[in-house]
Amino acid sequence: MSTPEPPRRESRRRLPRRHPAQTAARVADRLRSQIEDGTHLPGAKLAEQSLAEALDVSRNTLREAFTALDAEGLVRRVPYRGVFVKRPSVEDIAELYRTRRMLEPAAALWGQLSPSALERMRGIVAEALAAKDRSDVPAMAAANEDLHRAIVAMTGAAMLIETMEQVLAQARLVFFTMPDRVQFHASFAVANAALVELLAAGDRQRAAEELRDYLDRAERELLAHVRG
Repeated sequence: MSTPEPPRRESRRRLPRRHPAQTAARVADRLRSQIEDGTHLPGAKLAEQSLAEALDVSRNTLREAFTALDAEGLVRRVPYRGVFVKRPSVEDIAELYRTRRMLEPAAALWGQLSPSALERMRGIVAEALAAKDRSDVPAMAAANEDLHRAIVAMTGAAMLIETMEQVLAQARLVFFTMPDRVQFHASFAVANAALVELLAAGDRQRAAEELRDYLDRAERELLAHVRG
């Protein structure tokens, strides 16, 4: 007589689990977006406990996200005090604009300017000038950034494009502290329109020179503000 087989247990369907590294990257993306849109302004403390609860993650995962943002220059850790959104220093601004002066004029001079890229740039300029007319600072700032992003995209080099994203994210921290952000962004919206027309005319050399002067002026204004 054969021994009856024990009843088989019904297998449970396992829910997919997100890898901890993926969760930390997702949290870093969320915090990065909040810093970029001004939810967390320069100098603000990122309270660990309340953020972990709001984002529904462990504090260890949140710390991993902080580490990623620290490496990008968006936050800084202060021993025994916590993590803060970075307030760029004079040295930080000088470094940002050293990078931009090497990267953007070279892209304007030697990058591939396709008809679709030029059309996109003209569309961005139109958005910026429309935002200027209604004194819409966030829209102006976003359009101005998009134009510089499009210029660097002319290189077709993923590493340079990624570098530019980090530069723009850090530059945005400085812009949030400007007392007259309307005038600051409006003047560069007009300069961007002239820059695109130089590119359209095929005058790459002058476009690169104008862009370098443009970046020099932006750096002077930002440094004057930071130095008070």
